[in-house]
Amino acid sequence: MGASMQGGGRRIGATGRSRARPMAEINVTPLVDVMLVLLIVFMVAAPLLTVGISVDLPETEAAPIPDQGEPLTVTITGEGKIFVQETEVAINDLVPRLEAIAGAGYDQRIYIRGDQARSYGEVMQVMGRINSAGFRRIGLVSDPSLQ
Repeated sequence: MGASMQGGGRRIGATGRSRARPMAEINVTPLVDVMLVLLIVFMVAAPLLTVGISVDLPETEAAPIPDQGEPLTVTITGEGKIFVQETEVAINDLVPRLEAIAGAGYDQRIYIRGDQARSYGEVMQVMGRINSAGFRRIGLVSDPSLQ
């Protein structure tokens, strides 16, 4: 009842049937294919995730302000809606919302993004409310000139 070795590395048991050796290789080609597809998907999707509210900003020749961390933005859309970050607020609720954010420890500059379709007066009305609430570090956002 012994087992004998016969060519090719196969063992033949007492019953006469051969047992194949387990294959100890990992086929990484499908894994690499999946990883490359995921990489491409995330590279395409990542810029789309950072886009907030679509605003047609006016162009200027001003130099950009150096990055100082996560900015707090107040956006005025072409339809006249006002957003704090990505949350729509009424003009009367703007100051209490900003005061609540400041109470939580935010002390950075507040950026105002005004659509160029809105009048200068509407943007200044929002800026005036923010200023009258005690916020002094206010900046206006524009697109850099393409010249």
